[in-house]
This record gives sequence, C-alpha cells and structure tokens, in this order.
Amino acid sequence: MREKVTEQVKVAMKAGDKERLSTLRLIQAAFKDRDIANRGAGKEAAGDDELLQLLAKMVKQREESAKAFDDGGRPELAAKEREEITVIRDFMPKQMDAAETEAAIRAAIAETGAASVKDMGKVIARLREQYAGRMDFGRASGVVKGLLG
Repeated sequence: MREKVTEQVKVAMKAGDKERLSTLRLIQAAFKDRDIANRGAGKEAAGDDELLQLLAKMVKQREESAKAFDDGGRPELAAKEREEITVIRDFMPKQMDAAETEAAIRAAIAETGAASVKDMGKVIARLREQYAGRMDFGRASGVVKGLLG
C-alpha cells in the first residue's frame, strides 16, 4: 500500500494536481506517524491491515468535518473535505453494502456462538479481523446489537 501511495504522489506531482498531492502527502505523514508510534511501543512497522484502519479513521474524521462545515455555512470547506475523502477511498477496498454487511454479521454471530448483547465484543472482534477497511463498524455495531438484542 505504501508503494501505491508513493507512486500516486509521483503521478500527482507530474500532473500538477496540487489538491490530490496535498491529500496524498497527508496519507504518507499519517503512515509515518503510525510507524513512529509503533517503534516507540516496540512493534514493527504498520502492516496493510493497520494502514487500512488508519485510512478508515481519516475518512471518518473528514466526514465529521464536512458535516460541521455544512452546519456552519461553509460549503467550500465541506467540499474540500469530501474531495480528500475521495482520494483516501482510492486506497481502500470497496465498502460492503448493507446486505453484505448483514450477511457477514450473521455469519460472525454463528461462528462465535454469540447469544446475547453481552457477546457483542466477540462478534465485532471477529468482524474486524475479517473485514478491516471494508465495513463501517459504527453501523455494524448497531446491526449486531439489533440481531443479538
């Protein structure tokens, strides 16, 4: 994934696409920050699954910012945040739709033997293992709670 981002930085530089280049550099900086944090904790450099989680977090932050800008009457800043989301999502796998998410949740519930809301943690942990970066876990936790409740 790092190589793909680096390659896209080169492409954006050659094309003179300053907005895309800016977002790509933010992604690279976030990757380096995570690696530095891991080194401080005695871990290895972040793997692709950890980087996917980081990208998902970046998308969520930008979605929240865009909503705040919309609410504050600043549509131009909201549009910039949404452009950054588009660039970041280029590096993430396709997101699961509602039907795929529910099917995956039902399978995880069956695999873990979850019977009540108390078992929700096991189900979410299984989903994070299998679908990191592909599933919105905020929405998924609501579905899990509904199915187990």
